[in-house]
Amino acid sequence: MDKNLIQRTISGIVYVAIIILCTSPLGARLINSVFPDLIQQQYLYYGLITVLMVVGAWECMKIMKFGKGYEKWVVFPMIMVIFYMFSKRYFYHDFYFNFRLSEILALSLIAIAVVTLFKYSRELYFDSGKLIFTVIYVALPFSFALGLPKYSTIQQTFSLEVLFLFILIWSSDTFAYLAGKFFGKHKMAPKISPKKTWEGYAGGVILTLVMSYFIEQYQPDLRGNWMVVGFLVASFAPLGDLVESQLKRNFGVKDSGNIIPGHGGVLDRLDSFLICAPVVYLYFILEKFI
Repeated sequence: MDKNLIQRTISGIVYVAIIILCTSPLGARLINSVFPDLIQQQYLYYGLITVLMVVGAWECMKIMKFGKGYEKWVVFPMIMVIFYMFSKRYFYHDFYFNFRLSEILALSLIAIAVVTLFKYSRELYFDSGKLIFTVIYVALPFSFALGLPKYSTIQQTFSLEVLFLFILIWSSDTFAYLAGKFFGKHKMAPKISPKKTWEGYAGGVILTLVMSYFIEQYQPDLRGNWMVVGFLVASFAPLGDLVESQLKRNFGVKDSGNIIPGHGGVLDRLDSFLICAPVVYLYFILEKFI
């Protein structure tokens, strides 16, 4: 068997296992079975998101190749301030999913950053533009991800929205790849991601909706309608991949890093999550009023 395939398989299994352990009660149960009452699930999830955000920010800075100015020293303080503000809401259970001007503005900034990357990429050749883009592209999506699960301090329960979001993203990527491999003819974005096809995109949407149907049927306690969530994930997950591909293409980089052997960096693995998490969060806001 190819050595690289073995490496990719092992690191992929470890990556998936970490995500499952940190986004479901299983992780806390395993730890507490050895060290009773050592940790609550909300801390495991918070730790996961924090580590992913920090590593992702570092990778984004390396991709964009900051100069010698002060901007590269400001990135992490700004990211940590934003993340701290969301962290307070996370631990005080203050995500009410109501319309807040600050949240709508933050969600709008993510959309503006994506448009800038594709249409006005010259703005990102300046360190000030790199600073703003890194903060928006990395800090805000991971911060919004803190608001996706529900945690009850009374019942010590942790809901599974993030776990199933990951499952839908993995399903979308896998089904889109398979459909594109066997049926793909029409390129979606040949200059950015030559392997993506519209046939693959359609296959990803259809089969992800099938997966989301079963989630909706057997996980009725989750927020929202997961047929809608599945459609959003299948629609926006490819955009997340295109965003990171365009970012690497603009700066002549192949992979964001090598922290996951055979798979690249955190941004390579979580490019879809960075777009889907804010989109799903926005849906959870809107579905209260539908």
